Amino acid sequence: MTVAYTTTDIGRQMILLGTGTSVGVPAIGCPCPVCQGGHPRNQRTRCSVLLGLPEGNLLIDTSPDLRFQLLRERIGIVHAVLYTHEHADHIFGLDDLRLFPFYLQHPVPLYCEQRVEERIRKSFDYAFSDLAPTHSGAVPQLVFHRIGLQPLEILGETIIPIRLEHGERFQVLGFRIGDVAYCTDVNGIPEASWPLLEGLDVLILDALRDRPHVTHFSLAESIAVAERVRPKKTYFTHVSHELDYHKTNASLPDNMHLAYDGQRIPLTGVKVISVD
Repeated sequence: MTVAYTTTDIGRQMILLGTGTSVGVPAIGCPCPVCQGGHPRNQRTRCSVLLGLPEGNLLIDTSPDLRFQLLRERIGIVHAVLYTHEHADHIFGLDDLRLFPFYLQHPVPLYCEQRVEERIRKSFDYAFSDLAPTHSGAVPQLVFHRIGLQPLEILGETIIPIRLEHGERFQVLGFRIGDVAYCTDVNGIPEASWPLLEGLDVLILDALRDRPHVTHFSLAESIAVAERVRPKKTYFTHVSHELDYHKTNASLPDNMHLAYDGQRIPLTGVKVISVD
């Protein structure tokens, strides 16, 4: 039997569900003005984004704040999930996918690289046990689709993976959808990846803080990337409590801004849904 669900049609756009660092903002126990000030644009949950594509909603990463993010944005269903990498702040909301097979009438498709699948299988071993579940919906129903650097067709849209560096030990994927690119958790861009960032309308890029970091771009480094890529607009994500939304934006070039939770960005240069 098909189960009904409620949803809001998000249209052809990207919703930045979360724009914060791995501990979120406010950080637990932190007395700084950003954490204690309570301004909505300084309330940053862990990074995930949702794409409204021709055949459904594609989620990039399952942050630990996923349930709250989907409820906040009135997202009734996720049709598929695409992963940037395997770190805890990008996968540990996976259990919140348990409801969606009731609506889809099939397991949730997960698109990821091999090491992401291995981490998910280890961290959520109960979802892949040989034991029969105690009841329907007791564990997430999932099916993996292995990806690499070749363009993907997901939910009626072409998505181009972009290899990125996340410190010396980790490689991650960014993604280009039409003329919009999403590149979180990065502190290096291989030479082969730069051409994939040409001609963008919008670049969403990691910018953790002012000070350098071993696995993330600093704000100055991200600005330098944006100046080389020259998109029409750049929004900085994976932002820590060291960057106040209004003070930082006042110091940035006119076409660069800190991103914020709930921000909606039109997907340009993508397929258009025909209406008969």
